[in-house]
Amino acid sequence: MTIALIIIAVVLGLVVLLALFGILGFNKLRKADILCEEAMGGIDVQLTRRADLIPNLVNTVKGYASHEAGVLEAVTAARAGLQQAAQGDDVGAKAAAEAQMSGALGRLFAVAENYPQLQAAPNFMSLQTELAETENKLSFARQYYNDAVSRLNQLVKTLPWMFFAPMAGVRSRDFYQAPAGNTQAPTVQF
Repeated sequence: MTIALIIIAVVLGLVVLLALFGILGFNKLRKADILCEEAMGGIDVQLTRRADLIPNLVNTVKGYASHEAGVLEAVTAARAGLQQAAQGDDVGAKAAAEAQMSGALGRLFAVAENYPQLQAAPNFMSLQTELAETENKLSFARQYYNDAVSRLNQLVKTLPWMFFAPMAGVRSRDFYQAPAGNTQAPTVQF
């Protein structure tokens, strides 16, 4: 009788340990997934901030370079694409919209070079500073997201966590990458 009780106690102990290990694995994967969602939210915040700066920048340039309508329209279209991408979950679409915005801003700043009085305007200088700060924050947000995705993908693809991933509803995620041909920042001179 005592041997049977010992066997039952050992089996129960193992079941409890396995259940605890399962709960810990589930929670570890869910926390990593939530961290990725939070990191993507950081990118969205910076993309939205960048898009919010654009109308002020366009209006400032418009006053000096009203005949550059094509460039201003391209910036406005890129802004709309950026706002739409920031609301979605497609990492590739966000990167493509960001690249389109960078190109449009590069053309806008190239136009601004032709207007020395514009470059000296306090509004334009302030917007340039805010945009540069936003670009730095966006770069940090992208790196933070990729770090979070790296941690999650390592968990999802390694033992023993890979067995818990389907139960936790967690899958590997795509890294935030620049679209093909856009791996270098546009050259803009002020």
